[in-house]
Amino acid sequence: MHRSADPIEAVSQRLGRFVGTQRSSWAEAGPEAEVFLDAAARTLEGGKRLRARFCVTGWRAIAGIDGDAPAEPLSVLDAAAALEIFHAAALVHDDIIDNSDTRRGQPAAHRALATAHARSGWAGDADGFGRSAAVLLGDLLVAWSDDLLEQGLRHTDHAASAREVYALMRREVTVGQFLDIAEEAAFATAPDAEHAERALRVASLKSARYSIQHPLLLGAALAGADDAQRTALAAFGHPVGLAFQLRDDVLGVFGDSAVTGKPSGDDLREGKRTLLIAYARERLDASARQSMDALIGDPGLDDAQIAALQRAIIDTGARERVEAAIADYAAEADRALMDAPLAATAVSELRQLAEASITRSA
Repeated sequence: MHRSADPIEAVSQRLGRFVGTQRSSWAEAGPEAEVFLDAAARTLEGGKRLRARFCVTGWRAIAGIDGDAPAEPLSVLDAAAALEIFHAAALVHDDIIDNSDTRRGQPAAHRALATAHARSGWAGDADGFGRSAAVLLGDLLVAWSDDLLEQGLRHTDHAASAREVYALMRREVTVGQFLDIAEEAAFATAPDAEHAERALRVASLKSARYSIQHPLLLGAALAGADDAQRTALAAFGHPVGLAFQLRDDVLGVFGDSAVTGKPSGDDLREGKRTLLIAYARERLDASARQSMDALIGDPGLDDAQIAALQRAIIDTGARERVEAAIADYAAEADRALMDAPLAATAVSELRQLAEASITRSA
Protein backbone atom coordinates (compact mmCIF):
# COMPACT_ATOMS: atom_id res chain seq x y z
CA MET A 1 0.00 0.00 0.00
CA HIS A 2 1.53 3.33 -1.06
CA ARG A 3 1.15 6.47 0.94
CA SER A 4 -0.93 9.31 -0.47
CA ALA A 5 0.98 12.17 -2.12
CA ASP A 6 -1.26 14.71 -0.40
CA PRO A 7 -2.74 13.98 3.03
CA ILE A 8 -5.40 16.65 2.85
CA GLU A 9 -8.12 14.54 1.28
CA ALA A 10 -7.61 11.76 3.82
CA VAL A 11 -7.63 14.22 6.72
CA SER A 12 -10.75 15.98 5.40
CA GLN A 13 -12.51 12.63 5.03
CA ARG A 14 -11.55 11.73 8.59
CA LEU A 15 -12.96 15.02 9.83
CA GLY A 16 -16.18 14.37 7.93
CA ARG A 17 -16.62 10.94 9.49
CA PHE A 18 -15.87 12.28 12.94
CA VAL A 19 -18.40 15.11 12.64
CA GLY A 20 -20.96 12.68 11.29
CA THR A 21 -20.51 10.50 14.36
CA GLN A 22 -20.90 13.50 16.64
CA ARG A 23 -24.10 14.53 14.88
CA SER A 24 -25.54 11.05 15.30
CA SER A 25 -24.68 10.94 18.99
CA TRP A 26 -26.61 14.18 19.60
CA ALA A 27 -29.52 13.53 17.24
CA GLU A 28 -32.03 13.40 20.10
CA ALA A 29 -30.85 16.62 21.75
CA GLY A 30 -33.26 18.78 19.75
CA PRO A 31 -33.08 21.49 17.07
CA GLU A 32 -31.09 23.89 19.26
CA ALA A 33 -28.27 21.37 19.53
CA GLU A 34 -28.40 20.97 15.77
CA VAL A 35 -27.73 24.70 15.37
CA PHE A 36 -24.68 24.28 17.61
CA LEU A 37 -23.37 21.23 15.73
CA ASP A 38 -23.93 22.93 12.38
CA ALA A 39 -21.79 25.82 13.58
CA ALA A 40 -19.07 23.41 14.69
CA ALA A 41 -19.08 21.65 11.32
CA ARG A 42 -18.79 24.96 9.45
CA THR A 43 -15.60 25.88 11.31
CA LEU A 44 -13.91 22.82 9.82
CA GLU A 45 -14.67 23.72 6.21
CA GLY A 46 -11.96 25.18 3.99
CA GLY A 47 -8.58 26.35 5.14
CA LYS A 48 -5.12 25.29 4.03
CA ARG A 49 -4.83 22.34 6.44
CA LEU A 50 -1.33 23.63 7.15
CA ARG A 51 -0.97 21.96 10.52
CA ALA A 52 -2.17 18.65 9.17
CA ARG A 53 0.37 18.86 6.34
CA PHE A 54 3.26 19.51 8.71
CA CYS A 55 2.11 16.73 11.05
CA VAL A 56 2.01 14.14 8.27
CA THR A 57 5.31 15.32 6.82
CA GLY A 58 6.91 15.16 10.28
CA TRP A 59 5.82 11.53 10.45
CA ARG A 60 7.15 10.84 6.95
CA ALA A 61 10.49 12.41 7.86
CA ILE A 62 11.02 9.64 10.41
CA ALA A 63 9.01 6.72 9.02
CA GLY A 64 10.70 7.02 5.62
CA ILE A 65 14.27 7.27 6.87
CA ASP A 66 15.15 3.88 5.34
CA GLY A 67 13.19 4.39 2.12
CA ASP A 68 9.68 5.34 1.08
CA ALA A 69 7.36 5.84 4.04
CA PRO A 70 4.39 3.46 4.13
CA ALA A 71 0.80 4.65 4.08
CA GLU A 72 -0.01 7.00 6.95
CA PRO A 73 -1.48 4.99 9.83
CA LEU A 74 -4.74 5.91 11.52
CA SER A 75 -2.85 7.39 14.47
CA VAL A 76 -1.24 10.00 12.19
CA LEU A 77 -4.42 10.87 10.28
CA ASP A 78 -6.35 11.23 13.54
CA ALA A 79 -3.61 13.44 15.04
CA ALA A 80 -3.50 15.61 11.91
CA ALA A 81 -7.30 15.95 11.95
CA ALA A 82 -7.25 16.73 15.68
CA LEU A 83 -4.82 19.59 14.98
CA GLU A 84 -7.28 21.03 12.47
CA ILE A 85 -10.10 20.88 15.01
CA PHE A 86 -7.96 22.56 17.65
CA HIS A 87 -7.03 25.24 15.12
CA ALA A 88 -10.73 25.82 14.43
CA ALA A 89 -11.30 26.25 18.17
CA ALA A 90 -8.49 28.78 18.39
CA LEU A 91 -9.93 30.76 15.47
CA VAL A 92 -13.41 30.85 17.03
CA HIS A 93 -12.03 32.23 20.27
CA ASP A 94 -9.61 34.54 18.46
CA ASP A 95 -12.46 36.12 16.48
CA ILE A 96 -14.40 36.76 19.68
CA ILE A 97 -11.36 38.38 21.31
CA ASP A 98 -10.65 40.51 18.23
CA ASN A 99 -14.34 41.25 17.61
CA SER A 100 -13.83 40.13 14.01
CA ASP A 101 -16.81 40.05 11.68
CA THR A 102 -15.42 37.63 9.11
CA ARG A 103 -13.30 34.52 8.80
CA ARG A 104 -12.25 33.09 5.42
CA GLY A 105 -14.68 35.42 3.71
CA GLN A 106 -17.65 34.18 5.76
CA PRO A 107 -19.25 35.48 8.97
CA ALA A 108 -17.17 34.68 12.04
CA ALA A 109 -18.72 32.00 14.26
CA HIS A 110 -20.11 34.42 16.84
CA ARG A 111 -21.69 36.50 14.06
CA ALA A 112 -23.20 33.42 12.41
CA LEU A 113 -24.62 32.24 15.73
CA ALA A 114 -26.11 35.70 16.35
CA THR A 115 -27.79 35.47 12.94
CA ALA A 116 -29.12 32.00 13.80
CA HIS A 117 -30.61 33.44 17.01
CA ALA A 118 -32.35 36.25 15.12
CA ARG A 119 -33.67 33.96 12.38
CA SER A 120 -35.08 31.56 14.95
CA GLY A 121 -37.03 34.34 16.65
CA TRP A 122 -35.48 33.57 20.02
CA ALA A 123 -35.76 36.01 22.92
CA GLY A 124 -32.94 38.20 24.17
CA ASP A 125 -29.96 39.93 22.62
CA ALA A 126 -28.78 38.15 19.47
CA ASP A 127 -25.23 39.53 19.63
CA GLY A 128 -24.82 38.56 23.26
CA PHE A 129 -26.12 35.09 22.49
CA GLY A 130 -23.72 34.77 19.56
CA ARG A 131 -20.68 35.61 21.64
CA SER A 132 -21.68 33.33 24.51
CA ALA A 133 -22.50 30.48 22.16
CA ALA A 134 -19.19 30.91 20.32
CA VAL A 135 -17.23 30.66 23.59
CA LEU A 136 -18.94 27.31 24.14
CA LEU A 137 -18.39 26.37 20.52
CA GLY A 138 -14.65 26.86 20.90
CA ASP A 139 -14.74 24.76 24.06
CA LEU A 140 -16.60 22.00 22.23
CA LEU A 141 -14.02 22.01 19.44
CA VAL A 142 -11.18 21.71 21.96
CA ALA A 143 -12.95 18.69 23.46
CA TRP A 144 -13.43 17.22 19.98
CA SER A 145 -9.74 17.65 19.22
CA ASP A 146 -8.85 15.73 22.38
CA ASP A 147 -11.37 13.02 21.56
CA LEU A 148 -10.02 12.48 18.07
CA LEU A 149 -6.40 12.54 19.18
CA GLU A 150 -7.10 9.92 21.82
CA GLN A 151 -8.87 7.72 19.28
CA GLY A 152 -5.74 7.79 17.14
CA LEU A 153 -3.40 7.13 20.05
CA ARG A 154 -5.07 3.77 20.63
CA HIS A 155 -3.30 2.59 17.49
CA THR A 156 0.31 3.50 18.33
CA ASP A 157 3.09 2.50 20.70
CA HIS A 158 4.15 6.13 20.98
CA ALA A 159 1.07 7.57 22.70
CA ALA A 160 2.89 9.07 25.68
CA SER A 161 5.37 11.15 23.68
CA ALA A 162 2.69 12.29 21.22
CA ARG A 163 0.37 13.28 24.06
CA GLU A 164 3.17 15.30 25.66
CA VAL A 165 3.74 17.30 22.46
CA TYR A 166 0.03 17.99 22.05
CA ALA A 167 -0.41 19.10 25.65
CA LEU A 168 2.55 21.48 25.44
CA MET A 169 1.15 22.97 22.24
CA ARG A 170 -2.19 23.64 23.94
CA ARG A 171 -0.58 25.34 26.92
CA GLU A 172 1.74 27.48 24.83
CA VAL A 173 -0.88 28.76 22.41
CA THR A 174 -3.17 29.68 25.32
CA VAL A 175 -0.45 31.65 27.07
CA GLY A 176 0.56 33.16 23.73
CA GLN A 177 -2.98 34.31 23.07
CA PHE A 178 -3.11 35.95 26.48
CA LEU A 179 0.22 37.68 25.88
CA ASP A 180 -1.15 38.94 22.57
CA ILE A 181 -4.08 40.72 24.19
CA ALA A 182 -1.91 41.79 27.14
CA GLU A 183 0.51 43.42 24.69
CA GLU A 184 -2.31 45.53 23.29
CA ALA A 185 -3.07 46.71 26.82
CA ALA A 186 0.46 47.04 28.20
CA PHE A 187 2.41 48.45 25.24
CA ALA A 188 2.22 52.02 26.58
CA THR A 189 4.03 51.05 29.78
CA ALA A 190 6.71 48.96 28.06
CA PRO A 191 9.99 50.65 27.05
CA ASP A 192 10.03 51.40 23.34
CA ALA A 193 13.28 49.44 22.95
CA GLU A 194 11.50 46.25 24.09
CA HIS A 195 8.54 46.35 21.70
CA ALA A 196 10.18 44.30 18.94
CA GLU A 197 11.37 41.62 21.35
CA ARG A 198 7.95 41.41 22.97
CA ALA A 199 6.24 41.14 19.58
CA LEU A 200 8.50 38.23 18.63
CA ARG A 201 7.76 36.50 21.93
CA VAL A 202 4.05 36.62 21.17
CA ALA A 203 4.67 35.42 17.61
CA SER A 204 6.66 32.46 18.90
CA LEU A 205 4.17 31.26 21.50
CA LYS A 206 0.91 32.15 19.79
CA SER A 207 1.75 30.99 16.29
CA ALA A 208 5.24 29.73 15.40
CA ARG A 209 5.35 26.73 17.70
CA TYR A 210 1.66 25.93 17.43
CA SER A 211 1.37 26.29 13.66
CA ILE A 212 4.55 24.59 12.49
CA GLN A 213 6.92 23.28 15.14
CA HIS A 214 4.52 21.25 17.28
CA PRO A 215 2.61 19.67 14.37
CA LEU A 216 5.98 18.51 12.99
CA LEU A 217 7.03 17.13 16.35
CA LEU A 218 3.67 15.45 16.87
CA GLY A 219 3.99 13.56 13.61
CA ALA A 220 7.60 12.70 14.40
CA ALA A 221 6.65 11.45 17.86
CA LEU A 222 4.13 9.07 16.33
CA ALA A 223 6.94 7.64 14.19
CA GLY A 224 9.24 7.14 17.18
CA ALA A 225 11.68 10.00 16.50
CA ASP A 226 14.96 10.06 18.43
CA ASP A 227 16.50 13.12 20.09
CA ALA A 228 18.58 14.14 17.07
CA GLN A 229 15.57 13.96 14.76
CA ARG A 230 13.40 15.97 17.13
CA THR A 231 16.12 18.60 17.46
CA ALA A 232 16.46 18.92 13.68
CA LEU A 233 12.71 19.28 13.16
CA ALA A 234 12.41 21.84 15.95
CA ALA A 235 15.32 23.84 14.52
CA PHE A 236 13.52 23.88 11.18
CA GLY A 237 9.97 24.36 12.44
CA HIS A 238 10.43 27.32 14.75
CA PRO A 239 11.97 29.76 12.23
CA VAL A 240 9.43 28.66 9.61
CA GLY A 241 6.72 29.36 12.16
CA LEU A 242 8.10 32.82 12.89
CA ALA A 243 8.30 33.60 9.17
CA PHE A 244 4.75 32.30 8.79
CA GLN A 245 3.48 34.63 11.52
CA LEU A 246 5.39 37.63 10.20
CA ARG A 247 3.83 37.01 6.79
CA ASP A 248 0.45 36.90 8.55
CA ASP A 249 1.28 40.26 10.16
CA VAL A 250 2.09 41.78 6.78
CA LEU A 251 -1.13 40.44 5.30
CA GLY A 252 -3.08 41.73 8.30
CA VAL A 253 -2.06 45.26 7.33
CA PHE A 254 -1.51 45.12 3.56
CA GLY A 255 -3.42 42.02 2.41
CA ASP A 256 -6.06 42.05 -0.31
CA SER A 257 -9.40 41.47 1.40
CA ALA A 258 -10.66 39.57 -1.64
CA VAL A 259 -7.87 37.05 -1.07
CA THR A 260 -7.48 37.01 2.72
CA GLY A 261 -11.21 36.97 3.49
CA LYS A 262 -10.77 39.75 6.06
CA PRO A 263 -10.95 43.55 5.65
CA SER A 264 -7.70 45.22 4.59
CA GLY A 265 -5.90 46.73 7.57
CA ASP A 266 -7.93 44.72 10.06
CA ASP A 267 -4.92 44.21 12.35
CA LEU A 268 -4.68 48.00 12.69
CA ARG A 269 -8.30 48.28 13.77
CA GLU A 270 -7.80 45.40 16.22
CA GLY A 271 -4.72 47.02 17.74
CA LYS A 272 -2.27 44.20 17.00
CA ARG A 273 1.16 45.13 18.36
CA THR A 274 3.20 43.18 15.84
CA LEU A 275 6.85 43.41 14.81
CA LEU A 276 5.68 45.55 11.90
CA ILE A 277 4.32 48.16 14.31
CA ALA A 278 7.31 47.91 16.64
CA TYR A 279 9.72 48.58 13.76
CA ALA A 280 7.61 51.49 12.51
CA ARG A 281 7.53 53.13 15.95
CA GLU A 282 11.31 52.88 16.25
CA ARG A 283 11.75 55.22 13.26
CA LEU A 284 9.08 57.80 14.19
CA ASP A 285 9.64 60.92 16.24
CA ALA A 286 7.73 61.28 19.50
CA SER A 287 4.86 63.23 17.97
CA ALA A 288 4.35 60.85 15.05
CA ARG A 289 4.63 57.86 17.37
CA GLN A 290 1.94 59.31 19.60
CA SER A 291 -0.31 59.86 16.58
CA MET A 292 0.18 56.28 15.45
CA ASP A 293 -0.55 54.92 18.91
CA ALA A 294 -3.77 56.95 19.04
CA LEU A 295 -5.01 55.40 15.81
CA ILE A 296 -4.01 51.76 16.21
CA GLY A 297 -6.77 49.84 17.95
CA ASP A 298 -9.58 52.16 16.87
CA PRO A 299 -12.27 49.87 15.36
CA GLY A 300 -13.71 52.85 13.50
CA LEU A 301 -10.65 53.57 11.36
CA ASP A 302 -11.75 54.64 7.88
CA ASP A 303 -10.00 53.82 4.61
CA ALA A 304 -8.05 57.09 4.60
CA GLN A 305 -6.71 56.48 8.10
CA ILE A 306 -5.77 52.91 7.21
CA ALA A 307 -3.96 54.18 4.11
CA ALA A 308 -2.08 56.77 6.19
CA LEU A 309 -0.92 54.11 8.65
CA GLN A 310 0.11 51.82 5.81
CA ARG A 311 2.14 54.63 4.27
CA ALA A 312 3.85 55.37 7.59
CA ILE A 313 4.79 51.70 7.98
CA ILE A 314 6.29 51.69 4.49
CA ASP A 315 8.06 55.05 4.81
CA THR A 316 9.76 54.08 8.08
CA GLY A 317 11.17 50.99 6.39
CA ALA A 318 9.25 48.70 8.78
CA ARG A 319 7.72 46.60 6.02
CA GLU A 320 11.11 46.17 4.34
CA ARG A 321 12.69 45.15 7.67
CA VAL A 322 9.99 42.57 8.33
CA GLU A 323 10.42 41.15 4.83
CA ALA A 324 14.16 40.88 5.53
CA ALA A 325 13.41 39.09 8.81
CA ILE A 326 11.15 36.65 6.97
CA ALA A 327 13.96 35.90 4.52
CA ASP A 328 16.43 35.42 7.38
CA TYR A 329 14.12 32.98 9.17
CA ALA A 330 13.57 31.08 5.92
CA ALA A 331 17.31 30.76 5.44
CA GLU A 332 17.78 29.62 9.04
CA ALA A 333 15.14 26.92 8.55
CA ASP A 334 16.76 25.71 5.36
CA ARG A 335 20.14 25.42 7.07
CA ALA A 336 18.56 23.27 9.78
CA LEU A 337 17.67 20.65 7.16
CA MET A 338 21.21 20.31 5.83
CA ASP A 339 22.56 16.88 6.81
CA ALA A 340 19.61 16.42 9.17
CA PRO A 341 18.91 12.76 10.09
CA LEU A 342 15.60 12.82 8.22
CA ALA A 343 14.16 11.06 5.17
CA ALA A 344 15.38 12.76 1.99
CA THR A 345 11.97 12.78 0.32
CA ALA A 346 10.40 14.37 3.41
CA VAL A 347 13.12 17.03 3.52
CA SER A 348 12.11 18.06 0.01
CA GLU A 349 8.46 18.18 1.10
CA LEU A 350 9.39 20.27 4.14
CA ARG A 351 11.14 22.81 1.95
CA GLN A 352 8.10 23.04 -0.31
CA LEU A 353 5.78 23.46 2.67
CA ALA A 354 8.00 26.17 4.14
CA GLU A 355 8.01 28.06 0.85
CA ALA A 356 4.22 27.87 0.57
CA SER A 357 3.77 29.00 4.18
CA ILE A 358 6.08 31.97 3.87
CA THR A 359 5.15 33.31 0.41
CA ARG A 360 1.37 32.92 0.74
CA SER A 361 -1.08 35.73 -0.01
CA ALA A 362 -3.85 34.57 2.37
